Amino acid sequence: MKRVYLALAIMVSAVGLSACEREADVASRNVSRAADEFEVVRRIVFVNSWTDNYLLSIEGRCSLGNRDSQGQLSVTCKHGSGRYKKHFLGLGANVTYFVEQMDDVGVSGDHYKVNFKPTVLLPSLSLNR
Repeated sequence: MKRVYLALAIMVSAVGLSACEREADVASRNVSRAADEFEVVRRIVFVNSWTDNYLLSIEGRCSLGNRDSQGQLSVTCKHGSGRYKKHFLGLGANVTYFVEQMDDVGVSGDHYKVNFKPTVLLPSLSLNR
């Protein structure tokens, strides 16, 4: 129950702070969150900056790694219900990438979007008969 109260306190705090932030910052965070929930179709292209050649292109409902170490990038893509692929890419002095959002996404610029996973809020229960 403490987790539920903590989650509600965080949500109320986030809503309170949203009044101080610029609309673009809130919208940007919400688009990033939507991409992490595989709601955004993206094209990620890796380029050799010395030769201007494309090395790799990944398209789909993809999320970029948020905690990758320096010089690495992980890309996780959703392929249907419950099916995912994860790619690991090394970034060097001559390899760069850009991410293109293929379609617009309807997110709020005024309010935060908060996604709670039920498994995080409620512990798993095991019933023995």
